[in-house]
Amino acid sequence: MKSFEYVVTDELGIHARPAGLLVKEAKNFKSAIMLKKEDREADAKKLLAVMSLGVKKDMNVTVTVDGEDEEAAFEAIQKFFKEQL
Repeated sequence: MKSFEYVVTDELGIHARPAGLLVKEAKNFKSAIMLKKEDREADAKKLLAVMSLGVKKDMNVTVTVDGEDEEAAFEAIQKFFKEQL
C-alpha cells in the first residue's frame, strides 16, 4: 500500500470536471484507489463518491493506492493531482 497527501490548489476544488477526469484515470488500474478528507473516504473510481467529499481549495486530501498495479497507479494518480488540482 502506498499513499500521499495533497493540498488542493484548484480555485474550485475537486469539482465536476476534474472529478470526472480523476475517475477516468483511476479506472485504468486494478488497484483500489481511495481519497480521504478528514474522516470521510471515497472510492476514486466512483464519481458521486468523489464529488460527495466536497473538497475545496486549500483542503488536504490523503490518497491511498493498494493492489497489484499500485506502483503504476500511485505514479499516475500523484501526477494527475499535481497537474490538474
